[in-house]
Amino acid sequence: MGDDTAVRYTNTVLYDDHFKKVVGDVLLHKNGSWSTSNGDEDVVDEIDGSNRVLTRSLQNWHTHLAMQLNARDFSDGYPLHRWLNEAIFPTEARITPEYVRIGTRAAAAEMIRTGSTFAADMYFFPAVTGKVLTDAGIRGLIGGPVSDAALPSHDDAESALAELDQLLSQNNQDDLVQYAIATHSVYLCSQETLQQASDLAQRRKGRLHIHVSETRKEVAECKEANGLYPVEYLDSIGFIQPGTIFAHASWVKKNEIRMMAEHNITAVHCPSSNMKLACGGTLSYPPYRDVGVDIRIGTDGAASSGNGLNLLHEARLASLVQRHDHWESTLLPAQDIFKIATKESKDWVAWNLDDIRMRPLGRSNNRHLANLVYNGGDCLDVLVNGQFLRKNGTTLTLNEQQIIDELDNAVHSYYDGVE
Repeated sequence: MGDDTAVRYTNTVLYDDHFKKVVGDVLLHKNGSWSTSNGDEDVVDEIDGSNRVLTRSLQNWHTHLAMQLNARDFSDGYPLHRWLNEAIFPTEARITPEYVRIGTRAAAAEMIRTGSTFAADMYFFPAVTGKVLTDAGIRGLIGGPVSDAALPSHDDAESALAELDQLLSQNNQDDLVQYAIATHSVYLCSQETLQQASDLAQRRKGRLHIHVSETRKEVAECKEANGLYPVEYLDSIGFIQPGTIFAHASWVKKNEIRMMAEHNITAVHCPSSNMKLACGGTLSYPPYRDVGVDIRIGTDGAASSGNGLNLLHEARLASLVQRHDHWESTLLPAQDIFKIATKESKDWVAWNLDDIRMRPLGRSNNRHLANLVYNGGDCLDVLVNGQFLRKNGTTLTLNEQQIIDELDNAVHSYYDGVE
């Protein structure tokens, strides 16, 4: 009897897709499934799991990965539109493919170190990001940005869409990375651009990714210009395709939330970003839950979020802010928020039970998820398609020290001579 594509963990704890706790010896298979182990199977590796708890990996549904290089917190204290117009857009005007490569490698290393194996990204030079993630062994839905404002990678929106047409034609569901269309927002994309992007998504069976109703200012300006609120407007022009990703979706009405449910939208809760930029509100979970909208969690970019890509931190805040805003302490307990944070993951993470933050385990050995969500945890192993990206606390597919040096050198080079 054998399974030479599996990894065996002995004497361990595993939480399955239904959050049932399994204790003992388990096999993690290349296709992402798991089974109990008899101990006599031929396996590619065997790990002593007595100091580990196995869970599905975290999934980050709204990122700007390469911001690890060019924008981590240099504009702390700016309101959103000043942050965009005075800090982010002028800085990004000088972005090159090499800077994106360096920033994305740093982001991939941080994701692996903190237990994430998927990012829905929105940034320039998407083919560069796609290669970096593929080489690192993690999954991505890589959205090339589309905007009527100047882009460092394209002269206009039509040029950006032409590149995405070519990238979308390469999508293969068996690949780690898929490409998507990242229309920035209703305030940076004309109706014509939004409709062209939607037509391309429909023709290529790709997904759309867009910032929606992030601030009151955005909502008010859309209403003044179009007589409709952002979700209503996007619906009225035929933009929305099934599976479209709405990042933030904070300042919305209940009828707009119902529209999202009808269109099978994925709405991404980004509490750190909304709170750091003082947007005045975050996605309100109960009305989304009540009509069945697909909710995910995202960190946003390093400049606008809590300075990083740690989705455990984001899950914690996502739970706490909902309880605070709704005066309801039963909202999103650890298991529920962890289920959202790992939804549809095919991959595995082993967390360190010898980390003091994971203790005590409880009389019934049942505090694993609560400790992880509310106190954080040390990621020991990450497996994607049965391959170790990280093992025994060391990332294997990326050299972290090399990336640190590369990142520091690139920042000095980037800002050399800039006032």
